[in-house]
Amino acid sequence: EGLRTLVFARRRLTTEEFDAWHADFESAQTSQTDREGKLAAVAEKLEVKLEIVGASAIEDKLQVGVAETIVRLRSAGIKLWVLTGDKL
Repeated sequence: EGLRTLVFARRRLTTEEFDAWHADFESAQTSQTDREGKLAAVAEKLEVKLEIVGASAIEDKLQVGVAETIVRLRSAGIKLWVLTGDKL
């Protein structure tokens, strides 16, 4: 089994770069059509030329008692979805 990883990175922006990006971000955030796609495109503009400053890795395990709670909920006839936040 693998670890859940998180990489920390940074990029310095000039005021002009930030202002231009922020205007695009606000426009994407308030868009009535394809908001998710537009936000992803705006993020991609910023996520280049990054300097990696650190990384973290943790075991991806359930908290104590979660498995038993899920079993009890299912036994009671309650349908349960588990959302992980993973995207492929």
